[in-house]
Amino acid sequence: MQEPELHDLSDDADYAASLQHGSASMMRSDSGKHSSSSEHDGAEVVFLKDNVTIHPTQFASERISGRLRLIKHGSSLFMTWIPYNGQNSNARVSEKDRNLYTIRPVPLTEVRSIRRHTPALGWQYIIIVLATGLAFPPLYFYNGGVKEFLATIKQHFFLVRSAEDANVFLVNDFQNPLQRTLSSLELPRVLSVASGQSTSVSVGKTFSDQNQERTSGDVNQEGNISISQYSERQRQGVHDPARDLSIQVLEKFSLVTKFARETTSQLFRDNHSNGYGAIERRSNNQPPIDYPQKASHHSNRVPEKSPVPPDSLEFDKVSMEWGNPRQPPLGSDEWETFMDSEGRIVNSEAFRKRIFYGGVEHKLRKEVWPFLLGYHAYDSTDAEREYLRAVKKSEFETVKKQWQSISPEQAKRFTKFRERKGLIEKDVVRTDRSLSYYDGDDNPNVNLLRDILLTYSFYNFDLGYCQGMSDLLSPILYVMEDESESFWCFVSLMERLGPNFNRDQSGMHSQLFAIMKLVELLDAPLHNHFTQKDCLNYFFCFRWVLIQFKREFEFDKTMRLWELLWTHYPAEHLHLYVCVAILKRHRSKIIGEQMDFDTLLKFINELSGHIDLDAVVRDAEALCIFAGENGAASIPPGTPPSLPVDDVLLYPQQELDDIL
Repeated sequence: MQEPELHDLSDDADYAASLQHGSASMMRSDSGKHSSSSEHDGAEVVFLKDNVTIHPTQFASERISGRLRLIKHGSSLFMTWIPYNGQNSNARVSEKDRNLYTIRPVPLTEVRSIRRHTPALGWQYIIIVLATGLAFPPLYFYNGGVKEFLATIKQHFFLVRSAEDANVFLVNDFQNPLQRTLSSLELPRVLSVASGQSTSVSVGKTFSDQNQERTSGDVNQEGNISISQYSERQRQGVHDPARDLSIQVLEKFSLVTKFARETTSQLFRDNHSNGYGAIERRSNNQPPIDYPQKASHHSNRVPEKSPVPPDSLEFDKVSMEWGNPRQPPLGSDEWETFMDSEGRIVNSEAFRKRIFYGGVEHKLRKEVWPFLLGYHAYDSTDAEREYLRAVKKSEFETVKKQWQSISPEQAKRFTKFRERKGLIEKDVVRTDRSLSYYDGDDNPNVNLLRDILLTYSFYNFDLGYCQGMSDLLSPILYVMEDESESFWCFVSLMERLGPNFNRDQSGMHSQLFAIMKLVELLDAPLHNHFTQKDCLNYFFCFRWVLIQFKREFEFDKTMRLWELLWTHYPAEHLHLYVCVAILKRHRSKIIGEQMDFDTLLKFINELSGHIDLDAVVRDAEALCIFAGENGAASIPPGTPPSLPVDDVLLYPQQELDDIL
């Protein structure tokens, strides 16, 4: 459902005020735009516009007007929007709401796109979409100025009109959008193998909580913002190993108003308007999104217990009947029984089933994982695999030499290489450093991580490198202990999980969409709760899907989970059922406490390190068997880890702001 483009001006106090102050505002804007005066700590205002307004609700009395600025500080450009205080402010709007909607310094490097709306009647407004896919509430320009705003940004950043939508302007489109989604995120240490305790950061505060805490320190009496404080926070965050990649992704989903989340949800649903999702929406008669309202003032109240509808599946009974218990891991003697005299795996289905129920002893993983990942064919002989290793090693060295041969002078003229190399070098020193295998300074295994990822960025130059890939490679290198073999196993894994990092994020969205359909199929009351709480985008599952539950379990348990997922038994998309199983195990708490998006996000993050792997896998198997063909039909073709579907384009390669 499209946003209404027409606005009734008959009951609009802000519009009347804007007419009164219009001329003065334009003069201030023009002078501010070209101002050379210095702000705090050498910051320079390069654009200023008054009477830029946010509409938290449809009521004119609750609109919040303020001042929009673009501030240059060194080589960085920041955007801020500060609501008015005093005579220019709306007396009916509380100070808490003003703090809630205040936009503190946002570097333009974190902005993905700017969508401009020009209705036939009313004011122009823009929607700023961040690299995370989230959007700030629409900013209404009562006295014009959108063109000047975009022109100012273009003076400092690469700004281009989208080929898909003439009203969308892409910021820094020469970079990978998903990379920008993750580029500001920090990677923590993995869960300790010995202790099993989570080192992940919990998201314990809502948007309004954090805004109120930061207001006194960041905004002075005149509404100015200390850019240096922002920069200092950024510098401090760069080397903080306790900050979690995906928690940061998800935290940013929570650090927006209810308005912005609903806008994101609407755009997410619009992504499916020409494909699989549209058919599902029509068949289910999903209602359109209402015009978003203000965020609740009562988000900090202790949740009241609500009646919990019973689970129609009798989940525990289903798990007991259809979910089989785990077995001991596959050992050397049993491993040999699956192979003939020339080294072929005789019965691949039985082999995969055995690993699904028991896993593999660690000392055998180096031999078994290449089969599970598809690097080695099940019907290949020992001699054929040995020959393949020699050929692939030579091919790996050839690709590796491509980036090794780049001279410093060449690198100065190769922006993409410098960006990827810098990002990889920053990430590998923060990946799984709690493990002795990667611990310590000048660790050669950390250098191998870097070299493999750089080589992959040249091998698959279109996809390149995104944060999160080092998390997927780390266990493979830990097991294989060989650079070339690790590389090719990683290549095989990325054949299936690569869409998680596509520029349009269609791989992620198709999986989140499938989880939504599976929950609707397997637990209608839980689905209804998520519908009522506007959680149908399932962004709280983002971390689980992106890096395959790597933050949820200790390192050894992660390897156990991955190898059983790679068996594709009993289904190729078992990881989606694992998501559903975890949610169902906590349905009583989720529904009983009436968790909204922020509360649910915090709760999901705090599950890290506290999930019973064997129980969840057993539940997921039972759910998969119970769902049967209906479950399979809920998952769009080509959804990762399925190999891409070439002849059916269910998710067009649109730009990120059109997807989200």
